[in-house]
Amino acid sequence: MDSFQSIHCYNCRNLKKLIIISATLFFATLASAQRERLLLDLRGSWKFNIGDKEYWKDESYDDEEWQSIFVPAAWENEGFSGYDGFAWYRKTFDLPLKGRSQYITFDAGYIDDADEVYLNGQLIGMDGSMPPHFRTAYNSHRRYTVPTTLLKDRNNVIAIRVYDKSIDGGIIKGRIGFYENTDVPQSIYPLSGVWKFNNGDNFSWSDADYDDEEWENAMIPGTWKGYKDYSFTKFWGSDISYAWYRKQFVIPEYLENRSDLVLILGKIDDFDRTYLNGHLIGETDDGEPFGSSRSYEELRIYAIPPQYLNDYGINTIAVRVKDIGGDAGIYEGPIVICREQDVRQALRAF
Repeated sequence: MDSFQSIHCYNCRNLKKLIIISATLFFATLASAQRERLLLDLRGSWKFNIGDKEYWKDESYDDEEWQSIFVPAAWENEGFSGYDGFAWYRKTFDLPLKGRSQYITFDAGYIDDADEVYLNGQLIGMDGSMPPHFRTAYNSHRRYTVPTTLLKDRNNVIAIRVYDKSIDGGIIKGRIGFYENTDVPQSIYPLSGVWKFNNGDNFSWSDADYDDEEWENAMIPGTWKGYKDYSFTKFWGSDISYAWYRKQFVIPEYLENRSDLVLILGKIDDFDRTYLNGHLIGETDDGEPFGSSRSYEELRIYAIPPQYLNDYGINTIAVRVKDIGGDAGIYEGPIVICREQDVRQALRAF
């Protein structure tokens, strides 16, 4: 393990609070195994149907006529021997949120081959790739951050779209359910998960009202190299390539009307320019696009000017990433909004 970690802090109102000594981060990392608590065990009977209809993700869809299947288990062992292709799982559940951590994950175990997970109709996670750009992720442990704003105390619906190419298929194994990280401070707001993604470079993509509906979905953190079949533009005969990420969110009540918020954007390979509602709030660039750089090792911590934040409406984060070779993208978390005073605790928790 590299014992030196650096912090890139941009426009911080209280810089001393956010310059964290590398040794402190190193030892905190060693001691920061996440303490998780099971909130809801979802192993057992789920609704199941073969085929593929987009509206099967909808919260209001009536799945009463679907068959029941045990999860986790290969669907071949549950009465669907020899079936390869698309299928959907659905589960209705209650999960009271009062007193819960703001960092909740859905553990979907191991899924053969590719999946998309929807909570109350909204995509919260995916792994592998569906046809026509098929990529298996049968040996990948699915753990997806849950936007708590999507959860209700009663009658939530998880819908899981699965594609299996051959042999076993479905939610194969795992500790299926919802978990909370008890180390995470109550004041953090997680932003990891599904973001919009597009390769290329256009500064209009930083605009808050830009329509990114046709962009691809991408899981953040994660690298873009090898993601689907993207061919990235090379500039001036070099290995430089560009891509943009966008994320919309509504600030939770517990962080409204605060002047001390920061965005922790994890680590980015290689350089970034980060915008909030069209306003630049942070950037990293060593000015040597063809030379060596260690920017990819820096944790991005950017102060959020309160005048740029919509407390009672939709906010948009847009991140322009410049890569100079090798892996690329927002590849490591944490990715959260929190108060300045909670930065150390947030970094230790993740």
